[in-house]
Amino acid sequence: MRASESFEQTAADYDRARRALVNCQDMLHARSVECLPPAPQRVLELGAGTGLMSAAISVRCPNTELVLVDAAPAMLAQAQRRLAGHPALRCEVLDYSQGLPAGPFDAVMSSLSIHHLTHADKQTLFVRILRALKPGGVFVNADQVLGPTPEIEAHYQRVWELQARAAGVSEPDLQAALERQKLDISARLDEQLDWLQAAGFEQVDCVFKDYRFAVMKAVRPR
Repeated sequence: MRASESFEQTAADYDRARRALVNCQDMLHARSVECLPPAPQRVLELGAGTGLMSAAISVRCPNTELVLVDAAPAMLAQAQRRLAGHPALRCEVLDYSQGLPAGPFDAVMSSLSIHHLTHADKQTLFVRILRALKPGGVFVNADQVLGPTPEIEAHYQRVWELQARAAGVSEPDLQAALERQKLDISARLDEQLDWLQAAGFEQVDCVFKDYRFAVMKAVRPR
């Protein structure tokens, strides 16, 4: 099963379990939104899901045109309902590993999505994102990263399960998340920062990290 098919099946229950499964969700979104340039005109979100990240962007930038793409129509339907009051919203069913909507954009954002791509597809995507941005535009990727050693990755997994149980996740939701993890193709943080630089980005940085969850920022040169 592809990741998009899995999320299509779980769209109705996705938000209910998300907060327990991603302990630092609010911080991921807050740090990501802080990376936006002043008064962006157009922002693209890749793998937008139910629109949680774009909802945070909408609060900060209520007049910005938001373009949301996701390969799962049921997830985008939830996003459209969540953002129904935003004045400039476009949702497009699209596998962004195959191409992006026409730019240019002031910012390209993504949250907990790109880790589903192969490493080669990640690197190709970073180049496409660079080309879709305006000069000086930013790419912000809030995603999960692989631990730098097997021992550290095992520690990340233990902490994640402990935090999820402490937050009250149900056993069915936890088991469903463990099943979805089999579709993950996470990369180390240092690898991804190197790939961003190789794609042509500058000011490449990790602005937030909590075990396996990290926010990466990169800027297209002017």
